[in-house]
Amino acid sequence: MPRLVFDIETVGEDFNALDHATQDVLTRWIKKDSDSTEEYETALEELKGGMGFSPLTGEIVVIGVYDPDKEQGAVYFQSPDVEAKEFTEDGIRFRPMSEKEMLKNFWDGAKEYDEFITFNGRMFDAPFLAVRSAIYKIRPSVDLMEGRYLYQQRGVRHIDLFDQLTFYGATRRKGGLHLWSRAFGIKSPKEDGVTGDDVSRLFKEKKYIDIARYNVGDLKATSALYGYWDKYLR
Repeated sequence: MPRLVFDIETVGEDFNALDHATQDVLTRWIKKDSDSTEEYETALEELKGGMGFSPLTGEIVVIGVYDPDKEQGAVYFQSPDVEAKEFTEDGIRFRPMSEKEMLKNFWDGAKEYDEFITFNGRMFDAPFLAVRSAIYKIRPSVDLMEGRYLYQQRGVRHIDLFDQLTFYGATRRKGGLHLWSRAFGIKSPKEDGVTGDDVSRLFKEKKYIDIARYNVGDLKATSALYGYWDKYLR
């Protein structure tokens, strides 16, 4: 069964550049829930920093894919205003392109696989990909959201390791990719000094290849974690 690990990186719009109607919609609830100006300002800063978590206020700047059987992959990344060339590094092909082109390439490649592997992909990556694709009038080639439980998935299989390792949320402390990698002795992407929180800053600084390389760390950590799950917990 051909298997593919995938992961995305996203950035949000500039809140201050949004029209007043959109700003009002986004801040309506924090205005109601805040008991003081200080609470509101804190919540507003959190809102501004989280714009990239929604496909309605964010965009995809990197899509990474990795075939664990072939030990090869590709990272599609945006590089606006900076000329970047395609290159290969440790079996990973880095290819600069627009968000629309990234999405087309992802779905074209997805046709060749039966099993998809992510960490928290059902909650974030897969729906984000689907919505951003619809915005560009691109139809997904496979359904990555069919049935949360594996026995419900009749088409392709999407194994979200966050679901599987926490037994669909049964464990009390769920943990992120870093903690799970650490527990299994896998190199965490955070060990190189970059975290998901740095992506927006790096994008503003035009360090697009740094974001792409960070994504590779996520792909390989997820792939290694899948190996443990597949062998000992499946």
